[in-house]
Amino acid sequence: MAEKKKESSVLPDEIILNKIYFIREQKVMLDSDLAELYGVETRRLNEQVKRNISRFPEDFMFQLSEFEFESLK
Repeated sequence: MAEKKKESSVLPDEIILNKIYFIREQKVMLDSDLAELYGVETRRLNEQVKRNISRFPEDFMFQLSEFEFESLK
């Protein structure tokens, strides 16, 4: 029997795992990485989250400190 090919829209786990960081004892993804995965601009992703904040858990997002952000670079 022939195997079905995975859809091209499915991302390899390795790509997603490389975009997960451990910050403040939590696994997180940066908004820019999420936007890239969804194929939208970062500002549009943030706008939609803010507009629909009631759909997300309270701890869904937080602002990185300048030190945390610089440490990721």
